[in-house]
Amino acid sequence: MKKDVLLTVAESKRLIAKGVAKFEPVVRAKKNGIVVVATGTTNGYVYEELMGEKIDKRRYTSGAVLPKKGDVRKRLPREKLPALVLRKGEVDRGLDRFTAPGEMGPGDVYIKGCNALNYEKKVAGILIGDRKGGTIGSVIGHVVGKRIILVLPVGLEKEIAGDILQNCRSILSPDAQGPRMMPVWGEIITEIEALEILCGIKAIHIASGGVGGAEGAVWLLLQGERKQLDKALALIDEIQGEPSWLE
Repeated sequence: MKKDVLLTVAESKRLIAKGVAKFEPVVRAKKNGIVVVATGTTNGYVYEELMGEKIDKRRYTSGAVLPKKGDVRKRLPREKLPALVLRKGEVDRGLDRFTAPGEMGPGDVYIKGCNALNYEKKVAGILIGDRKGGTIGSVIGHVVGKRIILVLPVGLEKEIAGDILQNCRSILSPDAQGPRMMPVWGEIITEIEALEILCGIKAIHIASGGVGGAEGAVWLLLQGERKQLDKALALIDEIQGEPSWLE
């Protein structure tokens, strides 16, 4: 059976976060090891799903991409929330997103949001504004060297037309200006993976965009047995109406 559904950006973030929270490596590391949820807009939803509590997601940001004009920046709180670090399910306030990798090892999980996606190639891109390489530049050595599982929650709205690797070469040119970008590989979790994790159903990205609050929205075609489809539609009905990130 097949059914198409539409998800706004906020709804996608909620769906992806639910998928991340039920992703087996995350479940395992939360119980027996260390899980780091780096700050970011999508990761604010991941925080809520892992902890079962609401936070002011406007405070759980790191280099948020905002309109150049308008009053959005004035609506953001100055005080930030620290990144969530869990050690065997308990919050470890002695560690943060930069220091935690020093304590982590194989099978532990580091969750980091992204800014660009080549879905078919399973490559993501992370914008970097800090001259020291930002969060990902500070932790990638630990992630690779210690075989830490890098989980990358990213909405299909961030799928780009070009090649991320080629774009990074251009962006990192000495004569370029603006943010840099780092290509990364890991466990990419989009709406597609989230629906498979949560409902065992296959989803295909068939269209994008809209107006009146559906800017950046994605159309998905769900395919599966009736039981799977009913479960997926019930879940989507539950998350539809998710308020925008600023509300």
